[in-house]
Amino acid sequence: MDQILSFLISIPWWGWILLILVIIAINDVLFNRKHTIKHNFPVVGHLRYFLESIGPEIRQYLVANNREELPFNRRERSWIYASAKNENNYEGFGTDQDMYSSHYIFVKNSILPYKLPAGHPNQKNSGLIPCAKAMGTYNNRKRPFRPASVINVSAMSYGSLSAKAIESLNEGCKLSGAYHNTGEGGLSPYHKKGADVVFQIGTGYFGTRDEQGNFDMSKLVKLVQENPQVRAIELKLSQGAKPGKGGVLPAKKISKEISEIRGVPMGKDVLSPAYHSAFGNLEDMITFLEEIAAATGLPVGIKAAIGNLDDWHTLAGIMKSKNHGPDFITIDGGEGGTGAAPPSFADHVSVPWIYGFSDVYKIFQEYELTERVVFVAAGKLGFPAKAAMAFALGADCINVGREAMMSIGCIQAQSCHTNTCPTGIATQNKWLQKGIDIADKSMRTNFYFVKFRKELLQITHACGHEHPAQFTTNDIEINLSDKNLANTLESTFGYTKDKVNFQSVTELVTCPHLGGNLDLKSLQITEDAIH
Repeated sequence: MDQILSFLISIPWWGWILLILVIIAINDVLFNRKHTIKHNFPVVGHLRYFLESIGPEIRQYLVANNREELPFNRRERSWIYASAKNENNYEGFGTDQDMYSSHYIFVKNSILPYKLPAGHPNQKNSGLIPCAKAMGTYNNRKRPFRPASVINVSAMSYGSLSAKAIESLNEGCKLSGAYHNTGEGGLSPYHKKGADVVFQIGTGYFGTRDEQGNFDMSKLVKLVQENPQVRAIELKLSQGAKPGKGGVLPAKKISKEISEIRGVPMGKDVLSPAYHSAFGNLEDMITFLEEIAAATGLPVGIKAAIGNLDDWHTLAGIMKSKNHGPDFITIDGGEGGTGAAPPSFADHVSVPWIYGFSDVYKIFQEYELTERVVFVAAGKLGFPAKAAMAFALGADCINVGREAMMSIGCIQAQSCHTNTCPTGIATQNKWLQKGIDIADKSMRTNFYFVKFRKELLQITHACGHEHPAQFTTNDIEINLSDKNLANTLESTFGYTKDKVNFQSVTELVTCPHLGGNLDLKSLQITEDAIH
């Protein structure tokens, strides 16, 4: 034994490396049956798979230019990071954007910008923008809801995102006055840190289901009664990441906590079907929504990615004839999100937000319904100029998902579906989550929202308006083609946005239905800290 130990100790360090490489080579040639590259090029073939595994990072930091990468380019990510860290988010020496590219938008500023009168709320809080419409007032819900922020966190479930990520976003929403959509995974303890919550109900009815997986109204009523921060309920029909497709929650990802939150058994895969079992047609769906509203007293809405427009004509017709229906409608773009989906779905099913929203808005305009519905927009709109464009088309609020994730440190590693997110945001790996400092990340979310709204408001004032709701389809131009290089949104999409019943920001701030537990002094602290 001593001789063996003496021999092993005498082997130089390079000898150990050589021995390991020989073992890898033998395994590649004799025992590998799956990878041709490794068999034909032992040892060095592993380099190919390593480079492939870090491909997104290589393109992100070494190959792609500032405006080239998708889904979010370096310029977009840098603006979010700088805003969230309360750093300088300006750029110098002019734009490096191709201003002649298709779909490039131009905001038409006024000769005389809007001037804040004395005592205006935005003099002390330049990032304060409540929603110009209130959810549920038309349908006389018991607890109408006016979002205190026009920019809010989109639906992302606990399970899809980590506990620390959800908690950071919720505390950041509390600080900034934004609401936090739970996603379809149920209301977790990490959603209960003080922010307004929109509770989403998906096809799996997580958190509101019985033992057979059917919807249980009594559980929803109990949830709302026990959690007054739940201000609205959203029924998810489809989402931009995988419209018309269900999902599977693997048994290995179901912890005891997730089992209790979602109301699902441990040790078994849980299916989310592509369809709802609580109703079978649009008329029944509206009846279902009205039953939820009557039982909870809350505004109810629907979320969908847009495809076939015949269904939307039918829905608008039913709402017109019955004189009730959804209090808000979230239009999700086919641009996708954190939800994993087959490439065929992610790339081709449902249309981008700008097409889907304009088509649906025109239908509701045709049936004279736009005034009674709060339109929520979602689809890579987490930037001030894009938000201005969305408001000009008729949006009343904007939900941001991946942009909010970036505010707490997401680096666009594109590994949301693998449980290996290196930042700990989209993973249940406890070790990876340890890098998230909730106090720091929640403040970053706060700064991102406040600075986003501040810049959006500056654009709004530059166009002569007090509130983004006053944007019109003539305030924005969009590049089309060489023959018609740029046209207004009105000319491009064929409609004039209906005027929103907006009086003043002061009236919105004093509204009894205003959410956010709005603390103007707390907002003032953020305002004073902004660089």
